Amino acid sequence: MKVKYFAWVRERVGKAEETIEPPAGVGTVDELIAWLSKQGEGYAYAFERPRVIRAAIDHAHVKPDAAIAGAKEIAFFPPMTGG
Repeated sequence: MKVKYFAWVRERVGKAEETIEPPAGVGTVDELIAWLSKQGEGYAYAFERPRVIRAAIDHAHVKPDAAIAGAKEIAFFPPMTGG
């Protein structure tokens, strides 16, 4: 699946996107974040506060317990404010 990172998540990870294949035990957004956070220092820094990270699967916003099976794209971004 393709994973995209936005704003400071992208800056901390060090890339805008990548293609990954998480292990079989990773089935939700929460589990993916936990797995990604163990993939290196930048990932650990990006996901150090997982509750503030927002996610979208195939362009639809999802909750942390959303299943990732069959997802083509998952995007991670920090909370945004508007005006």
